[in-house]
Amino acid sequence: MKIAGFDIGGANTDLAIIDFDQGGDIENIKTDFRYLPMWMKNEELETYLLDLIGEEIDQLDAVGVSMTAELVDAYETKKDGVLDIVKKVEDTFNVPVAYVGLSGMMNASQVISDPLQVAAANWIATSQIASIMSQNCILVDVGSTTTDIIPLKNGLECARGRSDLERLGTGELVYTGTLRTNVAALVDKVPFNEGWFRVSSELFAISADVHHVLGNITKEEYSCDTPDGAGKEKKDSLRRISRVLCGDLDVLSTSDIESIGDYIYAQQALKISEAILEVAEREFLDEVITTGLGRNILAARAVEMAGLDFTGMDEFLTPEECVVAPAVGTAIMMEDYLSEE
Repeated sequence: MKIAGFDIGGANTDLAIIDFDQGGDIENIKTDFRYLPMWMKNEELETYLLDLIGEEIDQLDAVGVSMTAELVDAYETKKDGVLDIVKKVEDTFNVPVAYVGLSGMMNASQVISDPLQVAAANWIATSQIASIMSQNCILVDVGSTTTDIIPLKNGLECARGRSDLERLGTGELVYTGTLRTNVAALVDKVPFNEGWFRVSSELFAISADVHHVLGNITKEEYSCDTPDGAGKEKKDSLRRISRVLCGDLDVLSTSDIESIGDYIYAQQALKISEAILEVAEREFLDEVITTGLGRNILAARAVEMAGLDFTGMDEFLTPEECVVAPAVGTAIMMEDYLSEE
């Protein structure tokens, strides 16, 4: 059986196509993703879904979908976003389709009756994979935009928050990620010239620029738009960071900017670490599973700051599969859903 799992995010749409044998075991996983800014291009979702599937469209037996794109400001409400995404998915595929909800997979009619059950529920799918690795742990999934911190006990997720709003209050969601976070949201001052300098609140640079300058990501991994619409060479990232201090490359040296980048990096990891500790102490858990684009960049460093032990999900999946772990989990949940019908 060949099942496609999509994770339709606000900025990226991820895909995992999994071949299952007759016993439900995984034989092969193929992954891909596209940068799709849904706040501007939500009307192109169907085209992107078909482009990702490619020639395997006629081989698919089913499609599972998780989503977070309902939050983008192209939609007046999250309900509107969910219903629009479901309609586009249903119009695209002629095979069985179901959606990841807070209590499991839901078909289209169930989602239409209760849309918010599937809003930003992709972490449910990722937790399915973490539970295979450890029955009692905290899943830390650092993506391009956000970080999920999900406790699991006895093999089941036990997050206190059931929506993004609630999870922002429980430490289970930190709105910071490897690529798209405004630097001004990470720090209000940075060390420079033996002093502390306040930063501008403009969208001059993002976390991708910091991690690019520090060598944490490659130019190719800088997969989102740049704040100024300019290039993705290291010099471009250096220039964007210099502007955070209202400077330029005539005013700040490369070593100055790299030093500032080191500080920003540490502060970003600290924000994640504080939330990990909040969840760990509340739930009496001390083992962490890390995944996502930032598993080695931010998740590992944040867990080390928290003084906890961790295992990378790349001990179970490939590094490429870890980047799209919610899509992988979605396909797995879809196979279980079909088996139970």
